[in-house]
Amino acid sequence: MIGGSLGNLVEWYDWFVYASFAIYFAGNFFPHDNPTAQLMNTAGIFAVGFLMRPVGGWLLGRAADRHGRKSALTLTVTLMSAAALLIALAPTYGQAGYLGAGVLLLARLLQGLSIGGEYAASATYLTEAADRDKRGLGSSYQYVSMTAGQLLGLGMLIIMQRTLTTEQISTWGWRVPFLLGAVFAVVVFWLRRRLHETEAFAEQQRADDGIDGTEGVAGERGTMKALWQHRREALLVIALTLGGTLAYYTYTTYLTKYLIGSAGMHKNTATLVSFAALTIYACLQPLFGMLSDRVGRRPLLIGFGVGCAAGTYPIMTALGGVTSFWAALGLSVLALTIVSGYTSISAVVKAELFPTRVRALGVALPYAIANALFGGTAEYVALWFKDGGHETYFFWYVSGCALISLVAYVLMPDTRAAAMSRREAEDDRREAGAAGAAGAVPPASASAATSTTAASSTSTSTPTSTTG
Repeated sequence: MIGGSLGNLVEWYDWFVYASFAIYFAGNFFPHDNPTAQLMNTAGIFAVGFLMRPVGGWLLGRAADRHGRKSALTLTVTLMSAAALLIALAPTYGQAGYLGAGVLLLARLLQGLSIGGEYAASATYLTEAADRDKRGLGSSYQYVSMTAGQLLGLGMLIIMQRTLTTEQISTWGWRVPFLLGAVFAVVVFWLRRRLHETEAFAEQQRADDGIDGTEGVAGERGTMKALWQHRREALLVIALTLGGTLAYYTYTTYLTKYLIGSAGMHKNTATLVSFAALTIYACLQPLFGMLSDRVGRRPLLIGFGVGCAAGTYPIMTALGGVTSFWAALGLSVLALTIVSGYTSISAVVKAELFPTRVRALGVALPYAIANALFGGTAEYVALWFKDGGHETYFFWYVSGCALISLVAYVLMPDTRAAAMSRREAEDDRREAGAAGAAGAVPPASASAATSTTAASSTSTSTPTSTTG
């Protein structure tokens, strides 16, 4: 769990440090006549990175299902290290014209490829590695590590703001965190090579290769054909993701720029607000994850959907008029508490929808599509509305997307009882059989898992396939 989380931290540090330092290096890669246009261009490149995430989700999700979670996690951090080094060495507009922007774009494409596979590989790994009754808690560490990566980036920014002048950060200081990101990634590469493969993947691999006496179907593992058999679940992932990812990026990557550009807050103060709010937010994730292990996943998702749909406009409007650090912090924490109902269990809900042989791909591809369309464009859409003089339209946009996801949350089944491995499915069948023989009603978890097992078995070539 620690190894998987540390790798995820560095991956998302490299990803988010771009957004954290964009307000300083935006002018280095584009003409200087329009500051808002500079931010829009850098935000556009940020969004382009998201367009590669479906490609990365497909390639690396397939690799995780076919060759193991460990190998995919090692590959993603290698790509991220190379991308961070490219950004650190990119020439400015004054040095090479638009060549620097081209290098920046290439680096973001590599990062998008890496992150597209990282989310699914780490979500699958953390979920499969956790005990069955603690999967919500285990998977919550994905957003703990993601947020820790962002906090590390913001921490670097705060240190530089305290030790360097604005001109120094804008000219050369912004390169330092990307160089450090490349070094961190090399360390994590070594750590991830020492990880153990998950039991769920190992037993699926043995079964598909015919080692345990079953008919081998290894060729179907991680394929689009196998994913098509679970297309309803894939569409559900898109629906439940779009509102959550948009809200997450609104209150994390865009929040600092919003406080600076709309509330008129000083850069240093706005950065401190984001840092403090995200620290509290990271601490909330395990608490919400544990709660989902007790009450189920749907109540938390529905709570997020209602809170985000109804609360975005008043919260963002209030944030636009704040004048003090504490008021901004309180509103930011309120917003992120609402978002925690989604982020804390996002990984586990998606992983629990798919069987082992297509779990990583099933999480990666539809999630990456939703992120490319909604999460990655959040900052750009917000700035576009602002540039057009209709900033409040963005608030309604976020609320509308949350409402769409809320419909999916209400209609979807609760996934807490799903069996994540062949062993768990067999345990559920034995419990259900024992309860039936005793004339008792089987436990809800057993009956749900058994139902899921039967449904999955009909869609695969072997009746003993692992289900989720």
